[in-house]
Amino acid sequence: MDFRYLGNSGLKVSEISYGNWLTHGSQVENDQAKACVRAALEAGITTFDTADTYANTKAEVVLGEALAGERRESLEIFTKVYWPTGPGGPNDTGLSRKHIHESINGSLKRLQTDYVDLYQAHRFDTETPLEETMEAFADVVRQGKALYIGVSEWTAEQLQEGHRLARELRIPFVSNQPQYSMLWRTIEAEVVPASEELGISQIVFSPIAQGVLTGKYLPGQPVPEGSRATDANGANMIKRFLNDDVLTRVQELKPIADEAGLSLGQLAVAWVLQNPNVASAIVGASRPEQVVENVKASGVKLEETVLKRIDETLGSIVERDPAKTAQNSPQTRPGS
Repeated sequence: MDFRYLGNSGLKVSEISYGNWLTHGSQVENDQAKACVRAALEAGITTFDTADTYANTKAEVVLGEALAGERRESLEIFTKVYWPTGPGGPNDTGLSRKHIHESINGSLKRLQTDYVDLYQAHRFDTETPLEETMEAFADVVRQGKALYIGVSEWTAEQLQEGHRLARELRIPFVSNQPQYSMLWRTIEAEVVPASEELGISQIVFSPIAQGVLTGKYLPGQPVPEGSRATDANGANMIKRFLNDDVLTRVQELKPIADEAGLSLGQLAVAWVLQNPNVASAIVGASRPEQVVENVKASGVKLEETVLKRIDETLGSIVERDPAKTAQNSPQTRPGS
């Protein structure tokens, strides 16, 4: 496993991290989920990403149980706050001082730890003054409950303003967690250049486009039984890629992967790691062998000729519109 610095900080993270967004506490039984975490640890992954909203707090519980007994100093544990939790009352969502402080306390209890390495704003909250949010994050850092602060799916402008306030408050704002893959490159035009200037890294989710880039979804064929596309939570995210044009071009990537000695999934994970602004690619799993397979992308260097062939193969199906980043954040607090 290779390691990279997270933003302009001294913290190193495994360049492939393990996330439990759509699996722990919902899709996968607890014993299987713990087996996946064990496989991640054995493969050299030290960085684990979750959120309080995943399975309405259950994912944090499962991850906390799975990591219990591990040397805490050898792990980097990340979680997030913003989306509704609990019964979804008016203050059970967003980035208000109240919700942030109550949420970090709940997350620490569920994760069975005194602190998280990174606490992330899961989206931008249009209904809370950014000053209030950043001041609450500063309190969390000064109380020793989080070491670093990050965000998820913020625009370049939001990153710039949040970073300015973080500097004034003297807290380390080091990361952004966007969706990023060969098929979804909306961060490249604006978010990445702004992040490079600010000293912020990307921790990317869905590097294999919810499984589409593994090649298991075939054009003109029904989706495989039990796949992400049949899950109530995952189906909404994956449907944008489930058309014959996309699926046909993904199949055309196979010779490129074969020549590189990689599976399609490994090629996809390795591809996002070629971007120097990416500190880590988050992979999930419903089976331990999936973790073992994805980790083989660590340390892979793709030649420029390979990257060019990938671009030529995918062509116009790639989503590059930077406006899609803002569209991924609700304009009003969800559930409030």
